[in-house]
Amino acid sequence: MKIDGRFWLTKENQSFLGVGRIDLLEWIDKTGSINAAAKEMKMSYKAAWERINGINALADQPLIERTTGGKGGGGTKLTPYARELIATFHRFNELHRQFIDRFSEAGNDPERLARILSRTFLTTSARNQLPATLTSINENGLHSTLTLSLAGSDTLLSTITAKSVENMGLSVGCDVYAIIKSSDIKISTSASSNGDNSLSGIIEGIERSAENVEITFRLDGGTLLIALEKHDSLQNFQVGARAFALISPLHIIIGL
Repeated sequence: MKIDGRFWLTKENQSFLGVGRIDLLEWIDKTGSINAAAKEMKMSYKAAWERINGINALADQPLIERTTGGKGGGGTKLTPYARELIATFHRFNELHRQFIDRFSEAGNDPERLARILSRTFLTTSARNQLPATLTSINENGLHSTLTLSLAGSDTLLSTITAKSVENMGLSVGCDVYAIIKSSDIKISTSASSNGDNSLSGIIEGIERSAENVEITFRLDGGTLLIALEKHDSLQNFQVGARAFALISPLHIIIGL
């Protein structure tokens, strides 16, 4: 049994935006044509136009602009408001998926779900708060190395004090958070050779400021990481490139 759910935005008690409608808007943006977008979505022009009209009727501002004549013969493009709505929807949808993923950890165990719900609203300043299951504890003097299973097949090693393991009541099979500061994640073209966690995935986004570069990194198992690099230390990456997220076990904090 698996817990799942679809994300919708409603307005005035009516369905406003869902994945299908967002896909239609994005195809219009790519093709510059409602007709071409409808073909990509395998629907009729009439059905596509009705969807656009339905969204426009509920939206605070128009979502599309029609152009006529000119060298390209006219077409349809999205308004800045529509692009803002799309970005907002994707962010909410990602948060919704993270929420559902936490539910899915419970499988068919309602008591485990109750424990997950009790920790759902953990708040820290760290950008990365990853739901995980503790699969092994290896004690070594004053420290213990924990093996953490993330969504999909990804795993992390975290080194904390043996006293922390005892004080937190950690045991194999319990649900925890792997909490990682974005500045403690390094994105690299090669795996680590010094014992750090090396997690493969794809770069989904790169945002630059005057001093730093924020990288959105999707692990092969589906988990999303946010890394923060200095300009002078960043390799020449592009969106869509495969890479590794390198994380020291000492930089992974455990939360309940």
